[in-house]
Amino acid sequence: MQNTILAVTAVTGFLATFMASSINIALPLIEEEFRLSAVMLGWISTSFVLSTGAVLMAVGRIADLYGRTLIYLIGLASFTVFTFASAFAPSVEVLLGMRVLQGLASGLLFATHHALVTLSHPPEVRGRALGLQVSGVYLGMTVGPVLGGVIVRNTGWRVLFVVVGAACLVNCVVAVWKLRKTEWREPKTARFDVFGSVVWALALSALLLGFTRLPGVSGVVLIVVSVLGLALFFWRETRAADPILSVDLFLRNRVFAFSNLAALINYSATFAMTFLMSLYLQYNRGLDAQEAGLILVPGLFLQAALSIVAGRMADRLPSRIIASVGMGLTVLGLFAFAFLTETTPYWYIITILCVLGIGFALFASPIANTIMGSVEKRRLGTASATLATMRVTGQNLSMGVATLVLAVIVGRHEIEVVDYPNFLTSMRISFAIFAALCVLGVAASLVRSREPEAGAPAASNAARPDDRALPADPPSTS
Repeated sequence: MQNTILAVTAVTGFLATFMASSINIALPLIEEEFRLSAVMLGWISTSFVLSTGAVLMAVGRIADLYGRTLIYLIGLASFTVFTFASAFAPSVEVLLGMRVLQGLASGLLFATHHALVTLSHPPEVRGRALGLQVSGVYLGMTVGPVLGGVIVRNTGWRVLFVVVGAACLVNCVVAVWKLRKTEWREPKTARFDVFGSVVWALALSALLLGFTRLPGVSGVVLIVVSVLGLALFFWRETRAADPILSVDLFLRNRVFAFSNLAALINYSATFAMTFLMSLYLQYNRGLDAQEAGLILVPGLFLQAALSIVAGRMADRLPSRIIASVGMGLTVLGLFAFAFLTETTPYWYIITILCVLGIGFALFASPIANTIMGSVEKRRLGTASATLATMRVTGQNLSMGVATLVLAVIVGRHEIEVVDYPNFLTSMRISFAIFAALCVLGVAASLVRSREPEAGAPAASNAARPDDRALPADPPSTS
């Protein structure tokens, strides 16, 4: 069972990130077929991210109550169906609808995949398992632009959805066949908090959408609305009989709170790196898209390969220390990129990308191990969903900061040759901001519990399927 869960979730992570990274290669062909504006074209990617982020927290709690495996399998089957359906979309409206549904299904997957691995693996091998799972995600990010580009250039954008859908179908059949009788769920103590779920979905959507519209007035208004909505959500959760997010997890569990903060900071500071470097290599260095991709690949490959090593290290050393070292390397890499020029040697750029790749690898799986090991078993779905929410929110904040600086320095018009020096300036400023953010992240990831780190009662042993008769775990402080 352990190997099946690990294989299925790793493959799912690969396919989801492969789809997300390769769809950008297909956008020009989609634009040409449907004759889209730049705004409408952007929604093909944005709609997926918004719908994923909106449902993560609610789905995490639903999975705790009704079964993590059940929710995961529903998400996997739905993702497969909507991926196939996207390939046959007759209009951009239908394609957008399928992307929204695909995002909702992705929310079901990412709200539960860490929980399933945590429940099925004992502490002594859990870090390795999470490392393998994370490596699948990074591998999808690495090969997506390359393999996706080959598929799109030779067969068209619709075939991309067919290929991913077919792979998802095989993965889904294996998952249903092997895992249909394996389940973990917790006793239901009160009615599900529908009101809190709706408020969260609307507030987070307003936040993510607002950052895409900065520095415009609509962006500011949406962010203000999101802050008010989030305040209402946290007020509601302190009074709900069965909250979708236990505020006590953040107030009383220091490791959970600060590790999630570190994850949010890391993704906020790093996700836009590939976007900025891709433009720099093409605009300021004169490379084509394929050549720029080849420059970026070594760092991404190191991320995928070393995530497994980092997971094994987390089984033997304190995860927070490994994650903090990874964040420290990230600070060095981002700081180095703040001094790029139009003549910086390529060997230097590739070296810094490799340093960042090592840093990302040392951070991702150990911080997941820390978060998932810091909560009670009954809250693992919530913990998994919270970590996924930090990832999605951080990625959007990262792009928001990068595009905001770009808009202020370069302007909101199409970038011309005359704007290339200003683009380089905006990129340096963005990397300096991201490096400063990561310094805060190092401090957050170093926070430890008041008790020895090794004994998280939530996951001190691999949980037995359908273990509803076990007594409740004591509150965790690790």
